Amino acid sequence: MQYFDMNLGMKSSLQKTQHDIFLTPLHKICDLSHEIIRLADSIDWQALDDTFGESYCEDNGRPAKIIRLMIGLHYLKAIFGESDESVVAKWVENPYWQYFCGERDFQHEFPIEPTSMVKWRRRIEKKGLNQLLEESIKAGLKAGALQQKDLKHINVDTTVMEKAISYPTDAGLYVKMIVKLIKVAKDRHIKLRQSYVRKSKQAFVMQCRYRHARQMKRANREVRKLRTYLGRLLRDVDRKQNTEQEDAVLKQLLSLGLRLWNQKREDKNKLYSLHASEVECIAKGKAHKKYEFGCKVGVVVTSQGSFILGSQALHGNPYDGHQLKEMLDQARGLLPESLRLGKVYCDLGFRGHNETKAEVNIVGRKLKHLSQGIRKWFKRRAAIEPVIGHMKNDGRDPRNHLLGVKGDCINATMMSCGFNLRQCLRALALFWQKYFNEIFRFRVVEARLAINLNS
Repeated sequence: MQYFDMNLGMKSSLQKTQHDIFLTPLHKICDLSHEIIRLADSIDWQALDDTFGESYCEDNGRPAKIIRLMIGLHYLKAIFGESDESVVAKWVENPYWQYFCGERDFQHEFPIEPTSMVKWRRRIEKKGLNQLLEESIKAGLKAGALQQKDLKHINVDTTVMEKAISYPTDAGLYVKMIVKLIKVAKDRHIKLRQSYVRKSKQAFVMQCRYRHARQMKRANREVRKLRTYLGRLLRDVDRKQNTEQEDAVLKQLLSLGLRLWNQKREDKNKLYSLHASEVECIAKGKAHKKYEFGCKVGVVVTSQGSFILGSQALHGNPYDGHQLKEMLDQARGLLPESLRLGKVYCDLGFRGHNETKAEVNIVGRKLKHLSQGIRKWFKRRAAIEPVIGHMKNDGRDPRNHLLGVKGDCINATMMSCGFNLRQCLRALALFWQKYFNEIFRFRVVEARLAINLNS
């Protein structure tokens, strides 16, 4: 029951003027004072349509799905920590989610296939990501979760967004690369001199047993065997490949295999995963987790109120202080023009920063010489740590499952959007709770007065 416009793409059923007598209107099912309904009404969906409409082609292929539907599903996924499959399945059951995504009548069928969300994410550019976060900030201002006075004091920090990979070991990477090379060679009818399927599996099992028994010399000998098998396979496939035809997949795999075979223990920019070669090894000084594998994420949060104003993936494991200007510029660009950032508070990792527009305070351990008012905001710098913890753990999985460098950027933004929108829902729920409490209190007083007058 939707129609297509060449300028706007697939339009929402909210914009129709005629009811379908066989469908149930959502306003008869839903409580219009519910926080999800109020949150949906506070988001500027037209601005999102204008931004993401540039990524759609008007005259090629089948008509696209509603932009509000796709953005709404991603917002719901970030808020409630769902997967692509579960958010689509629960959308059919939940009338509030359907209203949030722009429907007017209750729907009984899946709106999209879950794989459509993967394809839609490939269209997102940096401008679209910033627009998603900007709308969550504007919704926070309308809902009261973010107030203008909260912008006077800002906390900035970085964290590690871990990638969904297994813990990297030399033996494990060698075996995976050997299996991939054998499969690619078989698909291209390359006859190998020896496949090493049985020998590599045997060496991998034995090195695991030796390490469990703390027999490190024997375990390292098995790892060297695996490296030798990998080198022989790489040279064999490289010799016998068809050089007349350009094979990008085989070329990339050989490049990764050579990079893995050549890397040493002390090297930088090592390969830690075959399907996510962009993964970096980052040490943040944690006692319980010495190394984390993923990418660094910079977060800008209000000191009072704990609302995220900026979030972006920082690839290459850069120094925190050299990224402060870029992080604050993003936050300034997302705020309305009438609002300005105040004082900024950072930890010792931001010494030697490159920010010149704002007053930056580096929080150290010596606070005795400071006044009580300044000391209060220096201690509030640590309030960003639980925000980062909730941002990463309140969703479905603290690890990032999206593919590639672009997936890191999308996941960092959607985690922040989910945290902000949860703050908005909480503020809207508290507002109505206070509202109904006041009404109940007024009616109790009114009843008591009536009893006194009658008596």
